[in-house]
Amino acid sequence: MEWMSWTTPTAILFGTIGALLAVMTLLERARPSVPRRGVLPWATTRGDRFFLGLLAAAFGQLAWVGTTDLPPWLGLGPALFAAAAILRWA
Repeated sequence: MEWMSWTTPTAILFGTIGALLAVMTLLERARPSVPRRGVLPWATTRGDRFFLGLLAAAFGQLAWVGTTDLPPWLGLGPALFAAAAILRWA
C-alpha cells in the first residue's frame, strides 16, 4: 500500500464509510426499506438516499476546496448537512 499516502484523516474517512455501510446493511436486514417519494421526482429506498447523500457530500466538499481558500474542515459542516437533508427528505 505504499503507492498511496494513507494519512489518519483518509483512514478515518474510509473507516467511517465502511462502518456506515455495515450499519445500513444491518438496518436493511432488520427493517427492510420501502421505496418512497420525497422531494426527488422518483421513489428512493434508504440505500438510494444514502448513496445520493454520499455523492452530494463529496461534490460539496470538492466545490468547497476548489472555490475557497478556507480550510477543508470548515466545508465538512455544509457537506454533512446536505447528506443528512437528502437522507431525511429525499
